[in-house]
Amino acid sequence: MDPETALEFVKHGATLLLLDVPQYTLIGIDTQMYSSGPNFKGIKMIPPGIHFIYYSSSNREGSEFSPFVGFFIDAKASQVIVRKWDQKEERFVKLSDEEEERYSDAVKRLEFDNQLGPYALSQYGDWKHLSNYITKDTIDHIEPIGGEITIACESEMVGKFCNTAMEKTLAEQLKNSKFSTPGKKSQNRGCYYTAIPRVVKHKGMCSKELTDLNLDKTQLLESILMKEYGGDEDALLAELQFAFIAFLMGQSLEAFLQWKLLVSLLFGCTEAPLHTRSRLFTKFIKVMYYQLKCGFLKDQKDTGAKPEGVSALLDESWLSSDSFLHHICKDFFSLVLEAPVVDGDLLSWTRRLRVLLEESLGWQFQQNGAADGIYFEENDEYAPVVEILDDADCSNT
Repeated sequence: MDPETALEFVKHGATLLLLDVPQYTLIGIDTQMYSSGPNFKGIKMIPPGIHFIYYSSSNREGSEFSPFVGFFIDAKASQVIVRKWDQKEERFVKLSDEEEERYSDAVKRLEFDNQLGPYALSQYGDWKHLSNYITKDTIDHIEPIGGEITIACESEMVGKFCNTAMEKTLAEQLKNSKFSTPGKKSQNRGCYYTAIPRVVKHKGMCSKELTDLNLDKTQLLESILMKEYGGDEDALLAELQFAFIAFLMGQSLEAFLQWKLLVSLLFGCTEAPLHTRSRLFTKFIKVMYYQLKCGFLKDQKDTGAKPEGVSALLDESWLSSDSFLHHICKDFFSLVLEAPVVDGDLLSWTRRLRVLLEESLGWQFQQNGAADGIYFEENDEYAPVVEILDDADCSNT
């Protein structure tokens, strides 16, 4: 990039000015990560729009790291966002409006330019694929009070919802972390995610009807879309993206559980993808494709150091052939790829997702017969309710 073009990006892009950053602190923005040196003061040339900032403080040697703290921003063109490191709290805090304006003017005079790392514009396309449905309304609706997302404020979830090996690993990291302060959770409600019921129950329904309703989650999806999102399909996808970013980059266990609920809800539908919501499912599969593609590559390549537990987010317990994701993908692929009539875009993206999983993980999705149908892990809280029926259960059958 020539100097004149770079200067234009500096002037018109947003700037994240970080003051008094301790050395070895990990600073992330979107899919990029930096390890702060003695002169590091932030990031310049940030494209306007939604971004996720996350950081992890270290000890003096840079060998131990705290749990990540992350927050979303909606950056405007030429905006300067200022945060200052609070040594006692070990986190970034906002400044007064007067101080922020003073530093903002200094940034616009390029006084900090040599101490700011450039946003890697070559990676911006990857970020857009992960966040294209997220809006400021999404952030305002879901983010916790204060805006900070961190597993250090999720201590009450330890042992309560942790069923898979990955969830238990994250929970163990929280309990054993020297930096963790679980007591603070009482002052932090966490994110305001949409409630997704695991089991659908309706009075007056016989056992067979309830079983069918829970095996095909189309009616549940329709109910949630109307009641929680006002019929806006993109708002549901925005929450799916919000949760994925918060768990992959922010290491939030709460976010992973919400992502898992939403993914299980959508992959659990059989009627909607083929008939009533083909457009939604085309967009959903496209979102999943880029999320998993990013997840496979997310190996903290930007730095040589990483906090203990980062790899747990994408360890074998999540991406193994025994994971919940493998089994629900397997059933969905069979549904779409074997359907006599299916939307062309949905078919195309489903094939792309299947190839990605097969080539990246070596997963196989061939069905081995009728006995190889829906499968769930032992004690999987996302398994549908299947009931054994007596002849008298449904008088109309």
